[in-house]
Amino acid sequence: MKKVLFIVGSLRKGSYNRQLAEIAEKKLAGKAEVNELDFHTLPFLNQDLEYPESELVHVIREEVKQADLLAFFTPEYNHSIPSQVKNLVDTLSRPVVPNDYSSVVIKGKKAVLFGTSGSSAAQFSRNTLRELLTFVGAEVDPESFGHALQKEEWISGALSLSKEEDEKLDSVLSDALAF
Repeated sequence: MKKVLFIVGSLRKGSYNRQLAEIAEKKLAGKAEVNELDFHTLPFLNQDLEYPESELVHVIREEVKQADLLAFFTPEYNHSIPSQVKNLVDTLSRPVVPNDYSSVVIKGKKAVLFGTSGSSAAQFSRNTLRELLTFVGAEVDPESFGHALQKEEWISGALSLSKEEDEKLDSVLSDALAF
């Protein structure tokens, strides 16, 4: 059974992207082992403090190493990814062993992108994240999923997928497991 590591880019507990991740996790029940990466206390990358790696960086790198697939659920902030997501990818792009770039844990990792936001359906953040992950050596599934929040969702705070979106989410998840 594939190990899928969920990376929820929003810090808010009830965020729409967290709700999307919860829906995806239910859909993967019995098909994959799902864990969520807790990276919200990761300090900003600082090369002066890079070696030896902190315990938190070590734990995060180990979780990424053990995963067969990274599933990013990220909002869109000002047409881009949140700073905490950028910081995580930057940290994962650094070598575990100084100057040995073959020890970069995100290199060669398979990733799939999901996002929900306003009318763009997180397209700008998914594009930015795709470009960044590709640059650091991850393999990004060409399929992704985006949801444009409707007025009712903004008011209620609850994510609601249409039948077509629910089917598309199923399709992207199935594709990602086969990727």
